[in-house]
Amino acid sequence: MAPAQPAGRADRELPWTSLPPALTPLLVPHLPEVAEELLDAVRLDVPVYARPLEGVFGDSIRRGVEVALTRFLQLPGTQQPALMGDDRRVYEGLGRGEVREGRPMDALFAAYRSGARTTLRSLSRVAMDAGFEASVLIGLAESVFAYIEELSAASAEGYALEQSERAGERDRLLDALADMLIRGHVVEDSVRSAAAAAGWPVPERVVVVTLDADRRVGLRSRLGDRALLTSRPGDVVAVIPEPASPTACREMERVLMGRGAVIGPGRPWYAAPDSLRLAVMTRDLLQRDEPAGNRPLWVSEHLVELVLNSERSVVEDLAAQRLAPLDELRPGQRERLGATLLCWLEHHGQRAAMAAELNIHEQTVGYRVNQLREVFGESLNDARTRFELELVLRAGFR
Repeated sequence: MAPAQPAGRADRELPWTSLPPALTPLLVPHLPEVAEELLDAVRLDVPVYARPLEGVFGDSIRRGVEVALTRFLQLPGTQQPALMGDDRRVYEGLGRGEVREGRPMDALFAAYRSGARTTLRSLSRVAMDAGFEASVLIGLAESVFAYIEELSAASAEGYALEQSERAGERDRLLDALADMLIRGHVVEDSVRSAAAAAGWPVPERVVVVTLDADRRVGLRSRLGDRALLTSRPGDVVAVIPEPASPTACREMERVLMGRGAVIGPGRPWYAAPDSLRLAVMTRDLLQRDEPAGNRPLWVSEHLVELVLNSERSVVEDLAAQRLAPLDELRPGQRERLGATLLCWLEHHGQRAAMAAELNIHEQTVGYRVNQLREVFGESLNDARTRFELELVLRAGFR
C-alpha cells in the first residue's frame, strides 16, 4: 500500500483518488468505441498520423491507445501512480519511435492532447448519462489531463534515451571509421559502408591531425560532425576533410589553437595513413618550444626541415664532406664563417642584404667572403656544391 499523504497534496498530484470507483465498471464497456473515436480524432488533428495504421507504426499506436485507456480506468478511487512497469515502457517506446521516424516530439504531444480531449468528451458523456454530478465531471477532467501529462513525460524520457543511445552509437561508429582510415583499410566498399552507417560523407581528400591525449576534451564539438576522432596510446588523432580555402584553414587553426596540434598534409582519403605518418614525423623531429597558446604546426610549412631531418645520418655524412674545409679553424671562427656562408648563399652574394642580416659592416662582409673563398677555393663556383652547402647549413650544421 502506498504511504499516506496529506489530503491536499494527494488530491493535487493524484486527482483520480477523488473519483468514485463505480466509474470503472460503468466506463469499461465503452472502451472500444472511445478508442476508435480517439484514433479518428488524432488522424484528423495531427497530419503526420493521418496515414493508415498498418505495420509496426499502426501496432504501436493502437497498443498505446489500448494501454492508455485500460490503465486510466484502473485508477479511479486509488492512489496508484499513472503508469507502472510495462505500461510505462509502452510510452517510453512511443517516444523512442518518434526518434526512429525522424520526428520531433511535437507531433506525439499534439496526439496526446487530441486524445485527451476526445477521451474526456466521450467519458463525460457516459458519466452524465449515468447521472453523476458536476463535481465528478470536473474530477474526471483533472484526472484525464494529469494522466496525459504522465504519458507525455514517459514518452519524452524515451525520446531522450533513444537520442542519447544513438549519439553514443554514432560516436562509436565514427571512432571505428577513423581507426579504419588511419590503419590503411583501403577496401573502398568496406570504408564506404562504414561511413554510411556512421552518417559520415566520405570526402575526396583529408588531413590527419595528431595532438596530445589530454587535449581531446571538447574537441569533437569544436571540430564538428565532419571530423573523425580516435585515440591511440599517448595521442589523439583527427581525420578531417582537407580545408578548401584560406578561410577554412584559418578556422581550423582557430579550433586547434593551443592544443599542440600537428596537421598532416592533404591526401586522398585512402592515403590518410601517409598524412598521419608525416604529422607524427614532424612532431617527433621538430623541437616545439612554443607556448601552449600558439597556432598548430602545419606539415606543409615545414617540408624542407622534414626532408633534412628524416635521414639525419645521411645529412651528417654530407655535412662532413662539404664542411671539411672549416675543420682547421677555431670554433668561433668556424661559427662566424658558417653563418656568413649560409647568408651568402641565401642572398646570392648581395653584400648590403648580408650586412643587414648579420648586423655587420659591408666591409666586414667582404673580408669574410674573401676568407670563405680562400678556405673553399673554386668549389664555391660549382652550383651543386653550393646547393649541398646550403642544405647542410640549413640543417643546422656549422
